[in-house]
Amino acid sequence: MATVFVPAARVVRWVANFAEGHGGAELTVRDGLLHGVAPDRSTFTAALPFGAGYDGVPEADAFAAAVTVPPTWGLLLVRKGGFAVARLERERTVESKVGQRHVQGRTKAGGQSQQRFARRRDNQARQAYEAAAEHAARILGGLDRSALLVVGGDHAAVHAVLEDGRLTALAEHVVEPWLPVPDPRRAVLEGAVRDACSVRVEVVNA
Repeated sequence: MATVFVPAARVVRWVANFAEGHGGAELTVRDGLLHGVAPDRSTFTAALPFGAGYDGVPEADAFAAAVTVPPTWGLLLVRKGGFAVARLERERTVESKVGQRHVQGRTKAGGQSQQRFARRRDNQARQAYEAAAEHAARILGGLDRSALLVVGGDHAAVHAVLEDGRLTALAEHVVEPWLPVPDPRRAVLEGAVRDACSVRVEVVNA
């Protein structure tokens, strides 16, 4: 199974390409998702962004028209090697911060050396998460308490940052999809914004 992010403007063309490549496609709507099944048994499942469900007709153009981006929302990406946070209005980034922190990799040493190394590594990670939480609280603090938040990166790292008391309200409004990103850089942040606003499609080719 492969996962692709398709901007709303390209959804109709994507579905048409799928049908052309697999000898047709029967579209259905189920559980808030658009499903496609081809004669060769290839399938796709498309989900609207920001955790929204779809209950319209089983047609690609209607599904694409249902894609909406919130007036304001937040994005938080965290890995042990860095973080990126942004406050957005629709698809426009209003304020953002990208930061890198050095966290040592694992060591093959044993005994007390390994324990000291593990403690130092944990401390570095904790400091990185505290820095991410500080910037997230500053940048996202102006959002409405019911604003949606899209997150990505390393699950444990994101959860550690969201444990900060200043982010408690936002943490309750995290929506799909979880974005699998490498160590955040500016280009990674920009790509994550595009993906967060796009349709998530899971494809299984027969």
